[in-house]
Amino acid sequence: MTASTASAGAWLLRGVRLADGSTVDVHVAGGRIAALGPGLPAPPGLPVEEGGGALLLPGLVESHTHLDKTLWGLPWWRNEVGSRLIDRIDTERAYRATSGHDAAVQSMRLARAFLAAGTTRLRTHVDIDTQAGLRHLAGVQRTAEALAPWLQIQTVAFPQSGLLGRPGTAALLDAALAEGADVLGGLDPCAIDGDPVRALDLLFDLAERHGKPLDIHLHEPGAMGAFSLGLILDRTAALGLQGRVAVSHAFCLGELPAGEVQALLARLAALDVALVTSAPPSRPVPPLLAARAAGVTVAGGNDGIRDTWTPYGRPDMLARAMQIGLRYNLRRDDEIEQALDCVAAAGARACGFADHGLAAGDRADLVLVDAQTPAEAVVAHPPRRLVAAAGRIVARGGELLPGLPGE
Repeated sequence: MTASTASAGAWLLRGVRLADGSTVDVHVAGGRIAALGPGLPAPPGLPVEEGGGALLLPGLVESHTHLDKTLWGLPWWRNEVGSRLIDRIDTERAYRATSGHDAAVQSMRLARAFLAAGTTRLRTHVDIDTQAGLRHLAGVQRTAEALAPWLQIQTVAFPQSGLLGRPGTAALLDAALAEGADVLGGLDPCAIDGDPVRALDLLFDLAERHGKPLDIHLHEPGAMGAFSLGLILDRTAALGLQGRVAVSHAFCLGELPAGEVQALLARLAALDVALVTSAPPSRPVPPLLAARAAGVTVAGGNDGIRDTWTPYGRPDMLARAMQIGLRYNLRRDDEIEQALDCVAAAGARACGFADHGLAAGDRADLVLVDAQTPAEAVVAHPPRRLVAAAGRIVARGGELLPGLPGE
C-alpha cells in the first residue's frame, strides 16, 4: 500500500532530508504534520511513501499574482502595448471587454499549474472597475472555492484602473469585500489617483469597516513614492493595523538616499508592514537584505504571468526565488536561502497564512525535490518529485494527479 491511496488520511513519508541535512520521517494525519523525526514507527496498515533521500521543502507561497488576467494556455497574444503604466491598464481593459476573457477558466488553469509546482498558498489581486464590476472576482472565487481543500487562495479586491478617477469604484470595492474578497487592494495614490490623502482615507476606511487587511501597489518613484508610503504608514499606526498591511513593489525604496531608506525600513518593521517584491530586472527594488536585517518581512511573487502586461512569468515559485536571487546578486548559499524564504515562510507571514512550515501541527503541505540543498533547489528548480497539500498527495513529477477540479 502506498501513500497515494491515503487521500487526506494518515500516512508516513519515509527518509527525506531537511535543509540542515538531517534525515527524517514525516507522519501525516488529518491533513497536518502529526510528527517529524528520524525513525518514526509505522503502525500496521499505515501507508508509507518512500522519500528516497529527496529534499523536503514546505509548501511554497505566491504572495502577489493576478490569476484573473492570465492568458496561460491560450494562443499567443501579440503585445504591441505602449510603455506607460496607463497604456497597459487601458489595453488590458479593452482586451478583456472584447475578447470574452473568462476569469474563472483562466484562473483555474493557472492555479492548477501553481499547485502542480508546489504552491499551496496564494494571494491574487483581482481587478474591480466600473466596466467589469465584480465579474472577475466571481470567476476567481469559483476557482478558490473549488481548490480550497488543497490550494488556499486569498482574493484581493484591486482597483487596477484607479479609485478616484472612475466614480463608482469605491462602491464596487465595498461590494467586493461584502461578497467575500479577503483583502483590499490599492494603487499609486499620487500617480494614479492624484489625491493621495483622499484615496488612502477611502481605502483605510473601507478596510477598517470590513475588518480586512490591505495590500497596496506602490509603483511611484523616489520622493513621490516615499510620500505615499509615509501616508500609508501613518494610517496603519493611527488605526492600529499593525500586521495587516502589505506594500507591493515599493520601487521608491530602491531609489532614495540610504538614510531615508533606513528610516522607512525602521517604520515598516515597527508597524509590521510587509513588503512584496517580484524582483523585476527593469525597475528599482527594495533592498532585500537590508530590509530583512531591519526586521521587515519581505515576500516574493510573480506579479502577472503571461498576460497583456507581460509575456513572461511561470507558476513556479522556485523559479521566482531564483529571479529574486539574480536581481539581488545573491551568491552565497545562505543568501540564496533568504530568496527561498521570500516564497515560503516570509510569504506566509506577509499574507497571514497560518500553520505554515515543517513542524508538528503545521498544515501538511510538503514538497519533495531532487536537490542536495535549498540553494540548489532554487537555482536548478527541478520538477517537483511529490507535492502534498493539506495532507493529500496531489502531484508527482510536476503533474497533478487525477481527481482534482478543473481537469
